[in-house]
Amino acid sequence: MNRSEILIIDDEVQIRRLLEITLESNDYKINEAATARDGLIAAASHPPDLILLDIGLPDENGQIVLQKLREWYYKPIIILSVQSDEENIVKALDNGANDYLVKPFRTGELLARIRSAIRSSATDENYTVIDCNDLQIDLSARIVKKKNEIIKLTGTEYTLLALFAKNEGKVLTHQYLLREVWGPGYISQSQYLRVFIAQLRKKIENDPNHPEFILTESGVGYRFIAKE
Repeated sequence: MNRSEILIIDDEVQIRRLLEITLESNDYKINEAATARDGLIAAASHPPDLILLDIGLPDENGQIVLQKLREWYYKPIIILSVQSDEENIVKALDNGANDYLVKPFRTGELLARIRSAIRSSATDENYTVIDCNDLQIDLSARIVKKKNEIIKLTGTEYTLLALFAKNEGKVLTHQYLLREVWGPGYISQSQYLRVFIAQLRKKIENDPNHPEFILTESGVGYRFIAKE
């Protein structure tokens, strides 16, 4: 089995060493860069399976680096940053980041986010049926089943769920979801999203008040988790 390759773009030596030890011990191949320039060169010359990107780089803001990468790089990018304010998190996610972890982070959580992002990326490359134990989403047939029984969804509910499923494990911001499902003219209409999330949870969750699939990321958006 081929080992997944991860590129670390971070100017902190201690963080790079920690990540190198953690990731290599979990059978990942590692490449490193301490600057935006070197990181962009490394990504272009040998595209990795996933990029860990720091926002506070010495030669260029990581948000700009993220935008440059997203011009051509479509695999997962996870932001690692000391910046914990909502504005920066939302901006990074809207710029195309798959996930955002605030330093200091727990290595177990980072590894879980990496596994989820890589699994989601592999699914995106050749997806047909997404199986979440008692929930199955057939993207080619547009059929959703719960415990082998077909769930009746409206067109909008299905579009929203399919978008979540294709981005399993990734935080999707309110603005992104509104733009993708309803269009650019609706990005300020957050009540649309709340209503449809509530309806969708009633249909796919065992307990809508304690969701297991569609999780709320407070102040940011939602994350779809496929139950193992």
